[in-house]
Amino acid sequence: MSVYSANVPSSRILRGLAKVLRFRQVVRLAPFETATEAGRAQERLRRAALTALASALARTVSLATVLISVPLTLHYLGAERYGMWMVISSFVAILGFLDLGVGNGVLTLTARLSGQDDLGGMRQVVSSAVAVLSGFALLFAGAFLLVYPRVDWFRIFNVSSELARSEAGPAIAVFAACFLASFPMSVAQKVQTGLQQGFTVGLWQACGSTLGLLAVLGVIHLEGGLPWLVAALFGVPQAAVAMNALYFFVFRRPDLRPSLRWARRSVMVKVLSTGLLFLVLQLVVAVTYSSDSVIIAQMQGPAAVASYAVPEKMFAVVSSVLALLTMPLWPAFGEALTRGDRDWVARMLTRSIMINVVLAGVASSVLVVAGPWLISAWVGQAFNPSLLLLAGFAVWKVCEAGGTPIAMLLNGAHVVAPQIMFATLTALVAVGMKLLLIGHIGVAGAIWATSIAYLPCSCIPSWMIARRSLRQDKA
Repeated sequence: MSVYSANVPSSRILRGLAKVLRFRQVVRLAPFETATEAGRAQERLRRAALTALASALARTVSLATVLISVPLTLHYLGAERYGMWMVISSFVAILGFLDLGVGNGVLTLTARLSGQDDLGGMRQVVSSAVAVLSGFALLFAGAFLLVYPRVDWFRIFNVSSELARSEAGPAIAVFAACFLASFPMSVAQKVQTGLQQGFTVGLWQACGSTLGLLAVLGVIHLEGGLPWLVAALFGVPQAAVAMNALYFFVFRRPDLRPSLRWARRSVMVKVLSTGLLFLVLQLVVAVTYSSDSVIIAQMQGPAAVASYAVPEKMFAVVSSVLALLTMPLWPAFGEALTRGDRDWVARMLTRSIMINVVLAGVASSVLVVAGPWLISAWVGQAFNPSLLLLAGFAVWKVCEAGGTPIAMLLNGAHVVAPQIMFATLTALVAVGMKLLLIGHIGVAGAIWATSIAYLPCSCIPSWMIARRSLRQDKA
């Protein structure tokens, strides 16, 4: 069976769009029956829709927290201590790689084991992952304790005031404690996502962000120092993560509660190996899509980076919205493939590609037309992006939108090695094209090079792998 045909009639496309967008059919609290393939299909859509809505709520609350906390903390801390606050905040993204991809490994394995109704296998994955991440946390904590008294932390922040110098070390220590404590607790979120219960994760994240903001307001009211602010903004949301794990493993799924007797060395190796594949994939993708600013700065100077980064952030809204709709497909595809519901996977892959491409095309077209006005209203008239640059971002968002559902299918099917190979080829071609095109057409060359490399080197080969995988599985 062909997964997708380029000659799909327009009426069929419209029917597919209408069917997927008819949220009232699937957005409900009561689950559908799962004894039949049709019932399982409706239940997957219900969980995906609820996850998308809860994730949207969590992101909205998180954004509101940032918008409210930034002016408050800036005025309260002053420029120097606020700079320390921002540096510490940036550590979150950098240190996120320290779990070596174990979280994504847990997500993928849980989805597949759920499709097999393998409770024992899920117990082993959960317990083994908690053991691995607890070991990582203890290892990193020990290393930090050895390093902490030997480092003048204020020199890292390059601060000079006495107050800032005295707070640098304690603030780092509080952040490290919050971050490392979250390692084993985060397993619950990945298990919930793998079980297609991402809506629970989103609701707890929204609660954590709200409580974190209230804690920040409390610290400012009580005139607490920077370490207390770090504990409020990072520690309180992590406490929500811990409460989620406690509630999930004690009340919702006590049958999955971590226990050393369920931990297996072979499963630890499997979780780590699966996670490392996803980690390598993330790193290669980061090289491809995060190197633009570095290359532009080297070729055209730092000032040119700003003219590229501002429209890039504007178009990033399109990716963020589509991610809310697409990410829930990862565990849904994994569970469906394991159960043999491959016709549903094929249909949903086709429909999700159509939905993504249409939404990205419409949103990007609006941003191309209204982009100059929006950017002027946002950051002033200093930035006047060219039509070539805006069109380049629009084309890239459409390409990215079409390829993301395919990546979710391959992730769910645990087909990661080919993705790494395609991503590596894409990175090599993209960087070479960027060096060539930026010199000829300016900063717009960076984003055009990304699309030119992505389509033949990653998107089309991934699509072919997905089609072949579905045909083979069905056979």
